[in-house]
Amino acid sequence: MANIKSQIKRNKTNEKKNLANSSKKAAAHTCVRKVEEAVKANNKEEAVKALQLAFKHIDKLAGDRIISKNTAARRKSRLQVLVNGLN
Repeated sequence: MANIKSQIKRNKTNEKKNLANSSKKAAAHTCVRKVEEAVKANNKEEAVKALQLAFKHIDKLAGDRIISKNTAARRKSRLQVLVNGLN
């Protein structure tokens, strides 16, 4: 446990940011899962809509530096390959 007042304050802020970032990550994972489910169901229209939303969430994560830009690019690329594979 921290004894220094500024470190105690910093720990509180870190906890708040951690919760907020976890929530954003979870939202992005949900969007990715929707794309994968649409692909599995062979529903191209639904997959394309979900893909756009997933891209938006992934870009937001990368912009806020919750994930790195390379990780974001890799995830987007893999999702795009899945959707492009549909008939």
